[in-house]
Amino acid sequence: MIDVHCHVDFEQFDEDRDQIIKNAKKNLTAIINSGTSIEGNERALNLSKQNNNFIYPTFGFHPVGSGKISDEDLNLSINQMINHIDDILAIGEVGMDYFYVKNKLERAKQGETFKKFVELANEYKKPLIIHARDCERKAFNIVKEYDNIPSVVFHCYSGSLKTAKKLIDEGYYASISTMICYSKHHQDLFKEIPLENILTETDSPYLAPNREDRNEPSNVKFVVKKLAEIKEESFGYIDKFTEKSAKSVFGI
Repeated sequence: MIDVHCHVDFEQFDEDRDQIIKNAKKNLTAIINSGTSIEGNERALNLSKQNNNFIYPTFGFHPVGSGKISDEDLNLSINQMINHIDDILAIGEVGMDYFYVKNKLERAKQGETFKKFVELANEYKKPLIIHARDCERKAFNIVKEYDNIPSVVFHCYSGSLKTAKKLIDEGYYASISTMICYSKHHQDLFKEIPLENILTETDSPYLAPNREDRNEPSNVKFVVKKLAEIKEESFGYIDKFTEKSAKSVFGI
């Protein structure tokens, strides 16, 4: 199994990060740690160096903050990605979030910032990890205009089946988190999405199977278990299939 999206660098793991990583190594082949800020990207890179060939970094800028990002910080973020383009698996997470951001000007800024990161993934031919909430179709309409992005992943996909079918037609991926353990919407949605277009994640420390708990990467096994139930396949089959897809998408 591979957790294609988590945040082990976050402060929620400061007291027991080594143990969390040990837990992950017992269960998983790899975890992909996604940066969400300039500082977080550095933490993600350092973690990957400390856990070579197990933790892999991606560099991003969370969309909730991108609606207010200064030109200076945007340039710093882009230059950081370019300077470490060979050290990271993908650009992300980046995108747009209309759930938390209601202001029209901030939403417009999110879109402009997102395009900058999409252009970067296109120019350097890097996979792109998208955070899109309550605006999945808008994010899709932006990214589909670019032809040189090798893989596009809509992380923690929660949109409609109609939009999901458009992602599938483009060969994009929908990553399902541990939300599938308790969300009927996600269970129904991912029953219809082909396994060929599904990746597995936890979004740790968020979205734990028991909602009050802190999530961790080893819990991706619960995603695989629920997917196996939904797809009426064995745990081992879903495990191997999604792991192979993750390795292909991110070049692990």
